[in-house]
Amino acid sequence: MIRGMVKFAGSSLISSFTPFDYVLLKKHRRFSVNSFFKNSNNPRSLSTCTQNIILHTKAEMVASQYLPPWFSVAPMMDWTDNHYRTLARLISKHAWLYTEMLAAETIIYQQGNLDRFLAFSPEQHPIVLQIGGSNLDNLAKATELANAYNYDEINLNCGCPSPKVAGHGCFGVSLMLDPKFVGEAMSVIAANTNVPVSVKCRIGVDDHDSYNQLCDFIYKVSSLSPTRHFIIHSRKALLNGISPAENRTIPPLKYEYYYALLRDFPDLTFTLNGGINTVDEVNAAIRKGAHHVMVGRAAYQNPWYTLGHVDTAIYGAPSSGLTRRQVVEKYQIYGDAILGTYGNNRPHVRDVMKPLLHFFHSEPGNGLFKRKADAAFQTCKTVKSFLEETIVAIPDSVLDSPIEEAPRGREDLFADVHDLLPPPYKAREQEVLYAY
Repeated sequence: MIRGMVKFAGSSLISSFTPFDYVLLKKHRRFSVNSFFKNSNNPRSLSTCTQNIILHTKAEMVASQYLPPWFSVAPMMDWTDNHYRTLARLISKHAWLYTEMLAAETIIYQQGNLDRFLAFSPEQHPIVLQIGGSNLDNLAKATELANAYNYDEINLNCGCPSPKVAGHGCFGVSLMLDPKFVGEAMSVIAANTNVPVSVKCRIGVDDHDSYNQLCDFIYKVSSLSPTRHFIIHSRKALLNGISPAENRTIPPLKYEYYYALLRDFPDLTFTLNGGINTVDEVNAAIRKGAHHVMVGRAAYQNPWYTLGHVDTAIYGAPSSGLTRRQVVEKYQIYGDAILGTYGNNRPHVRDVMKPLLHFFHSEPGNGLFKRKADAAFQTCKTVKSFLEETIVAIPDSVLDSPIEEAPRGREDLFADVHDLLPPPYKAREQEVLYAY
C-alpha cells in the first residue's frame, strides 16, 4: 500500500551507511523554541495553551525532516538497543525506531557515562527516546540531559506491566491509574525538550478497563499537557498473577477501543500497537483508518521480512536494494568499530551479534548458524572472526537473493472492527479533570 504520492528529495534518503566514523550525536543546532522561555524561573508554569503552541512548532520542525511514523518498531527492553537499531536501519530507511525504555534515574545517575545509554549514529534517525519514571524532577532532569543527543521525540512509558516497573517501580502501566500525574509529567518533559512528546499506554489496568476510563485518561492527559500523540497497546494489563509475557497474550485484543479513540478525539494522533506481525496487517489497519501502526516482536524476531518491505509497501519509497550478505558486511564494520567502546570490554561480541541471530529466521541453514554461533561466542574476539566461523552455514542463495514477497497477514484481523465500536465518549470535563 502506498500512502499517497510521496516526493523524495535526494537528501531525504539515506544512501549509504558509514559506521567507520560512528559519529555520536551529542550536539545539535536545531532552533530552540524553549529559548524564548529560558528566563522563566519555572517552565512548568507555562499555560497549556502556550505549551500546545510550542509543541505544534516542535512537531512541524520534526515532520519537515522525515516521513510520518506510519510504521514504527516498538520499544522493547533488552532488544531495541543500539545494535538492533543499527541493523534495523540497514534494512529500512523510513521505519521509526524507539530505544529501550530508560529509567529517568538511570540517565541522571549515569551522567558521566551517558554515551553508553543515549548515543547513536546519525543513520538511526528518525528515532524516539522512551523514558520511564514517577518523579517529576527526575523526568525533567533526564529529559534535559537527553537533549544533547538529538532525539526526534520523547515518549513516556505508561504501558509496561513488569512487576519491577509497574510494581516496585511505581511507573509503567501503573501510571494509567494517575492521569493527573501523567499530565503533569508530560508538561514537565515538554518544557525541557525541543522535540514533540508522546505517551505509550495500554487500554486499561486490571478492572479499570472500560472504554470510558481509557477516554478519561486520554482526555485528562491531553487537557493538562501538550501531548497530542498516544501509542495504544490494544490490550489491558493485569498487574498481579501473570508475567509480562503473559500480559502480551492473555488479555484479549480490543482494536475497537483504538478505532473509537480516532472517532472521539479527532484532534489527537494515535498509533496502534499489539498483535500486528506483518506489513500486510499494518496496511490492513491503515485501510481501516489507523493513523500509524507500531510492530513489536515480529520486527525483532524476523527483521528481514518484517522491515524489508516497510519502505516499499508502507511508504512507497525505493527499496535499499541490499542483499542479506551486504547487510551483514555493513553490520560487521559497525560491530567491530563499537566493540569495547563502553569500557570494561563492553559491548562484547555476544552483545553486538545478538540481533543478527534472528536475521535468517526460518531460512535453510538457520539452525546450523545458531549452533555455530554458540561455539563461536566462546572463542571469537571480533565480529569479523565470528562471522567467518558462522556465516558458512547459510547458503549463498539465501545470502545473495533479493528480498522475496512479504508474508501474508491475517485478512480478517480488522474486518468487523467498526461494527464493534463502543458508544461515543462524552467528556465530563469537571468530573474528569478533578476526580483524581
